[in-house]
Amino acid sequence: MYKPPRTPFGLPWRQPTNLLVKAAPELPRLEKAALLKDAETTETMARTLEATGNYRILRRLIPRTVEPRSPGDRVGLIIDLETTGLDTSRNEVIEIAAIKFGYADDRITSIIDTFQAFQQPSAPIEPAITALTGITDAMVDGHHIDTVALEQFVSDAHIVIAHSAAFDRKVAERHWPLFARCQWACSATGIDWKAHGFSGARLAYLLAECGLFHGAHRALDDCHAVYEILARNLPGTEQSALTVLLDRARRPQHRIWADGAPFALKDTLKQRGYRWNDGADGHPKSWYIDADIDVTDAELDYLRKEIFQRKDVNIVVSMITSLDRFSSRI
Repeated sequence: MYKPPRTPFGLPWRQPTNLLVKAAPELPRLEKAALLKDAETTETMARTLEATGNYRILRRLIPRTVEPRSPGDRVGLIIDLETTGLDTSRNEVIEIAAIKFGYADDRITSIIDTFQAFQQPSAPIEPAITALTGITDAMVDGHHIDTVALEQFVSDAHIVIAHSAAFDRKVAERHWPLFARCQWACSATGIDWKAHGFSGARLAYLLAECGLFHGAHRALDDCHAVYEILARNLPGTEQSALTVLLDRARRPQHRIWADGAPFALKDTLKQRGYRWNDGADGHPKSWYIDADIDVTDAELDYLRKEIFQRKDVNIVVSMITSLDRFSSRI
């Protein structure tokens, strides 16, 4: 008997045929039947290729349907922004999308609702941005994101998740101050993907490990991709990716600033996990790292011995939690 191959996430490849029909409820009955028959034929072909052991088939991600929130479930939010550039202090939002989901015992239970809106920027969209996102000036012409509707959508979220929270949070806070009061987590950096057998944290790659692909670089598509990844167990564990991410988000850290570190040692710091702050946020132009509290003393010893080579150097350390992690305020 044929058994579908299992992905590194430990789940069988998804069978999309019924979902295809659900995704097209407006079709007449005969057209639905034809669609289902074609999908089943295609799926049979895909299974035949997989059964040889020489092929892996990626299936298009079909967004899960919206369901009512179960009583007692907490509310999470997955957010993605498309912008006019990568400068968090200057560039504008041209699209925002979010998925509101329910979770219990740190496991996703359902999609509760979705939000998507365009916004016309103050200047024409650069061709490079259109090429990346697929968003044109015509698509955003006359559109404005309804702040009141967005605030209502976000208001009951216990956690906001982005796959590039260090970018998305700074931009979101600048446009909508309500995001400064939210707890945040990053699905790219909040899980040690390499420790779980992955070579990186790119969204398209992680989704491929689920046996899926999607229309990347459109905000709502990316939100659905993050949802799918977080809903599944990590390889070789009984923990969902969301469980691991929330556990990481709840633990406070220390931000350690290597201010004044010798320029010649920049590559050494980078290899150790330090990141560069360019000073645009009001903080020093300096390398820094976010370290768990139980390893802070060891990290300070490393800086004094290996980087500054002085025991009496003053190293700035600040506490960060999910309320201020990734924010431009720290």
